[in-house]
Amino acid sequence: MMKKSIFIIVLAIYLSNLYAQNINNVFKNMPQHILPGFSEDNRTMLLVDTGTTIIPYSLGKIEKLKHTSDYLKLKTSNVGTTQIKLLPTADNGFVICVIKTVCSKVCDSNISFYNAEWQQIDTKLYLPELSPDIFFNTETKNSEKYNFAVSLPDIYPVWAEFVSNSNDLALTLDYKNYLSESQLPDVESFIKNQTYTLKWDKHSFK
Repeated sequence: MMKKSIFIIVLAIYLSNLYAQNINNVFKNMPQHILPGFSEDNRTMLLVDTGTTIIPYSLGKIEKLKHTSDYLKLKTSNVGTTQIKLLPTADNGFVICVIKTVCSKVCDSNISFYNAEWQQIDTKLYLPELSPDIFFNTETKNSEKYNFAVSLPDIYPVWAEFVSNSNDLALTLDYKNYLSESQLPDVESFIKNQTYTLKWDKHSFK
């Protein structure tokens, strides 16, 4: 009898964790400030698989672009998208990663992290400090114009996007529309990789 009770308790905990780690449940319990004005009823309608992917609400409309068991990508305006991703952790839990991107002349992303209760966590715990080395060829750092080129990550937008069907995070230096025609050739000569991919190891991105 005791063994049966223990088994039922363990099974209940397992099923509870499994349910909690589904993007639908996480999205329904999301705080209002993530998507202001988008109510829990709106979220439920968006998640229902009826073929309808656009939900009007008081501040406009939101379109569902991609939806899997651990990932949701939404178009929140003509220039904005929001990605919500559940990243598995070593203790069989998960971290919620939210990426808000605005694309007008260029694309710029803001990345934030939350625990299962939607309490915000310091980004530095999961995302490394981004050095110019990931985008630029350091072998040319003695060049006269190199200092100008490596200042780009500090003042120019970086666009973040989860790689399809994975936990990899692609960072793209979105610089071309930010520069004049005369500046572009000088800067491009120093760029090693316009896109750099970070790997999630169940502890942080590396």
